Amino acid sequence: MTTEKEDSINDSEKNNSPERYEDKNFVDTQKPVWNYSVLYDDDVHNFQQGTHYSLYKKFGSKRMTVLDRDGYYFCVWAPNATYVSVIGNFNNWDAAAHPLQPRWDNSGVWEGFIPGLAKGELYKYHITGFEGRNVVKGDPFANYWEQRPRTSSITWNLQYDWKDDEWMQNRKKNNALDAPWSVYELHLASWMRPDAFDEEKYNTYDEIRERLVPYIKEMGFTHVEFMPVIEHPFDGSWGYQGTGYFAATSRFGEPEGLMRLIDELHQNNIGVILDWVPSHFPYDAHGLFMFDGTHTYEYADMRKGFHPDWNSYIFNYKRGEVKSFLISSARFWFEIFHIDGIRVDAVSSILRLDYSREEGEWEPNEFGGNGNLEAIAFIKDLNETIYRDFPDVQTIAEEATDWPGISKPTFMGGLGFGMKWMMGWMHDTLDYFKIDPLFRSQHQNKITFSMVYYNDENFMLPLSHDEVVHGKSPMLYKMPGDEWQKFANLRALYTYMWTHPGAKLLFMGGEFGQTTEWNYKGEIGWYLLQFEPHKKLQACVKALNEVLRSEEALYINQFNIYGFEWVDLNHRDDCVLVYRRMGKEKDDDLLIVLNLNPIPKEAWEINVGRKYTKEVFNSDDERFWGTGDYKNETIECEALDGEQTRYKIKVKLPPLAGIVLK
Repeated sequence: MTTEKEDSINDSEKNNSPERYEDKNFVDTQKPVWNYSVLYDDDVHNFQQGTHYSLYKKFGSKRMTVLDRDGYYFCVWAPNATYVSVIGNFNNWDAAAHPLQPRWDNSGVWEGFIPGLAKGELYKYHITGFEGRNVVKGDPFANYWEQRPRTSSITWNLQYDWKDDEWMQNRKKNNALDAPWSVYELHLASWMRPDAFDEEKYNTYDEIRERLVPYIKEMGFTHVEFMPVIEHPFDGSWGYQGTGYFAATSRFGEPEGLMRLIDELHQNNIGVILDWVPSHFPYDAHGLFMFDGTHTYEYADMRKGFHPDWNSYIFNYKRGEVKSFLISSARFWFEIFHIDGIRVDAVSSILRLDYSREEGEWEPNEFGGNGNLEAIAFIKDLNETIYRDFPDVQTIAEEATDWPGISKPTFMGGLGFGMKWMMGWMHDTLDYFKIDPLFRSQHQNKITFSMVYYNDENFMLPLSHDEVVHGKSPMLYKMPGDEWQKFANLRALYTYMWTHPGAKLLFMGGEFGQTTEWNYKGEIGWYLLQFEPHKKLQACVKALNEVLRSEEALYINQFNIYGFEWVDLNHRDDCVLVYRRMGKEKDDDLLIVLNLNPIPKEAWEINVGRKYTKEVFNSDDERFWGTGDYKNETIECEALDGEQTRYKIKVKLPPLAGIVLK
């Protein structure tokens, strides 16, 4: 990594601005920077204390009128700088032309107003920092950046007229923990491309909107989750190595395009979750690393400040300014982009000082433990702030350990997340379904163990992007057997998943049986839908979403002990499992029967506490490429006592399938 000025400015940035920005105003050369501030003393104090959570309204570049002159105000934090200036096409990248002024309070904040500067100008900060080092950086608070490999920030003015009033008014109901949650996770670039074989071509936000919204609505998912859309320099990071924490990536166009996409999803009753990454950031020269020539945003001690797994740097959660920066970023997406939730990436790595470190590579906290105390405090403040300001949204933790109370309120000693990914369920379930069905009877505990702890947290069941890359194979090819058995097993897995307590998340392509691992350079295999097995698997997932939305028993008690009960675990050799999902009223109850071996059962007997007379779902239906031979159009039901409190029902159990009875 270089920090020299000339190496930090791309050749393209020394040329004229892109043609799309033609409205150029005269930039005043007689009085190039006016000493001007929008910061109050309280703003600076709260910023330093780590309690200013709307920095995006103050920092960065802001279009405004001062003394009847239009222009842009700039505000940046560079505490170890001795000189900061704004450079760009408008001043021929001259570091002496537009110097900013340091605030009088030694806060490290530099600011100033450049009259005549127009929207759409490329700019960076030239910083003379520690020991006279010159660095050239993008704006950490910029709302718009050049498309990679270019690295300049762009003066912008976010403006959008939202039309999602009805969604926002009803959002509390739609995002509640007792609402149905079926989340479609996708990577915007590779969900669908203009050319499936050209990784340099992207659909715009508007083109994605035209294609994605009808698809999600037709499939019946309640929410979408976008892998990170913050600006990031490297496609191969999938967005998880970000440089622009207040900017929608320019790969798909201007940021208002993302607003239109979210708006239309809301107008079609679909919620939006964003992946958000407060755990680490890359070392790109134009980004946050060594921002003013020293460790500004990251820990200086590399035992805490460097991620060995991802070759990236860890935010200094102890520093109030960094805490204000991160929580402001989260609030920015909720307030300005109307998102309905964030999925916080790599929470385990944030919480633990010994994460991916051997003995001697980390230092215990002041109490001798492995918890990063300031990071724990940051996470709690993050969740408290979001739920205080946006009580109708959810925060979701990707956390893979047994850390207690991830989704418990902070006043109960928890971390305050709304949900937690159920990684144990994911690993056990995939391990079980990979086993040849003839040997599954020996491994029943893998598929039943999650019920021991399913209500310890508010769990989301994830079959995410991480499970279909790096040699793990696509979902379909994790399944054993011939082609028919692979599809049958996958339908059975999805039936189990959709009827298991908790929210659901499925990565793109899984809904129709992607046959290759996910490749961010291409697109998912839409061509497969011309083949009957894939088209009908897609129909099965759509039907499961319909059942989830229509049957209250599958979601009303999904995060408590009142929503689930085992009915029969005693037929291990037959690989048959029976459980009940319960709603508020007894008539809402559902009985789920899984037959997870390839031998059908013509008249399987189950003792239950009430009559079940209707089959509402059967994964072996011919509509889903099943046999269609084992439908329960009528269910034989016999009372076992005079009070009619116990019944014996007889049902047909199709091979490698699940049925849902009401």
